[in-house]
Amino acid sequence: MNDWPEGYGRGSQGSEPEGARSMPHVRRRPVPRQQSQGYGGGYGDAPHGNAPYDSGYNTGQVYGTPSGGHGGGQHPPGAPVGPPPPPSGPPRPAPDWRRRIKIGSLVLVGTLLVVSVGTYFWADGKVKREVDLAKVIERPGDDDCTTYLIVGSDSREGMSSEDKKRLRTGSAEGKRTDSMMILANCSGGKTMISLPRDSDVEIPSYKGSDSGKVFPNQGRRVKLNAAYAEDGPELLVRTIEHNTHLRIDHYAEIGFAGFASIVDAIGGVELDIPKAFKDKKSGADFQAGKQSLDGEQALAFVRTRYAFGEGDLARTKNQQKFLAALASQTATPSTVLNPFKLYPVMGAGLDTLVVDKEMSLWDLSQMFFGMKGVTGGDGTSMNMPVSGSRGGNLTWDKDKVARIVDQIQKDEKVTVTGN
Repeated sequence: MNDWPEGYGRGSQGSEPEGARSMPHVRRRPVPRQQSQGYGGGYGDAPHGNAPYDSGYNTGQVYGTPSGGHGGGQHPPGAPVGPPPPPSGPPRPAPDWRRRIKIGSLVLVGTLLVVSVGTYFWADGKVKREVDLAKVIERPGDDDCTTYLIVGSDSREGMSSEDKKRLRTGSAEGKRTDSMMILANCSGGKTMISLPRDSDVEIPSYKGSDSGKVFPNQGRRVKLNAAYAEDGPELLVRTIEHNTHLRIDHYAEIGFAGFASIVDAIGGVELDIPKAFKDKKSGADFQAGKQSLDGEQALAFVRTRYAFGEGDLARTKNQQKFLAALASQTATPSTVLNPFKLYPVMGAGLDTLVVDKEMSLWDLSQMFFGMKGVTGGDGTSMNMPVSGSRGGNLTWDKDKVARIVDQIQKDEKVTVTGN
């Protein structure tokens, strides 16, 4: 039998609580309005101000809802309905977007700076500075133009037997010049001049690159590529300067393997071939029209000489055309700003690139963008003017060569035409 008063703990059904019938020895205090909205009329809520804690038992709202629903308790008259008011205190300050943007910009700039410095030292460590132009004697006077000698060699360094077979390079020891170009990067205009390797030139006096001994001029006339075979890049530079009277400021050389790797690293080079041709020695087999060349096809294209009636002159034109397309398609935002493409391209090229000891990465980039500038209409591309032949070798047109050199030395646009 239950001795508790009826309605205790479940609320009265009348409009007034039955507090007079329960626990008369407890003096009930008024329930604050804030507590009347809580779970069970303030149960578990922290007291407000200095008001004592009141569980609300005597209100008949122990488990009742504020609206008098299930549990039997009704909402006290005049009490607010709805969620509790937001906590009092000062308003939260608005975010300082200027400060956040400034901090974000500094972090971004700092990250780019670190990456750029790291890339510079990584790339600088890969360049092979092996050519000493200080060994070149009796040099022409300096001028305002920066002149590069760009050489493609038949070096097979780093190539496996499978690579040599696939690229049809043969297995000859050592290396010879397969192509030679002068790039004059002048403020008046850029000029790229191909030098046929069958050019008839005089070997001047020179200092041996290894022995340091000075060899006198004996009046020997040879093919231009024989100078490289006789004593390397230093004698080649000395011979070109002697026969043109144009000073060479920088030297850059790349072998077969590096050339093919660069083309593959950028995903091929698109080229428009005007006429179909084949060449068994180089492996060339091309149809006419626009097409994308991979590394193997590109090497075959620039090495082909027997498929054309002009021989070496036609080959040098193809070399210029291809290098122009290579430079134009490599120096693009999609390559330069994409580390997943930039690093493979730089790695492929720098690993086999040989330059002079004074060439910086800045000089190298200027050479590259100078090549691109020639293709973009900001310069002239030509073969060295030829007037005839001697003993099967091509003789240069001395008057035209002198005018070309004079315009370059005066930092003017070259207006002379070549072959």
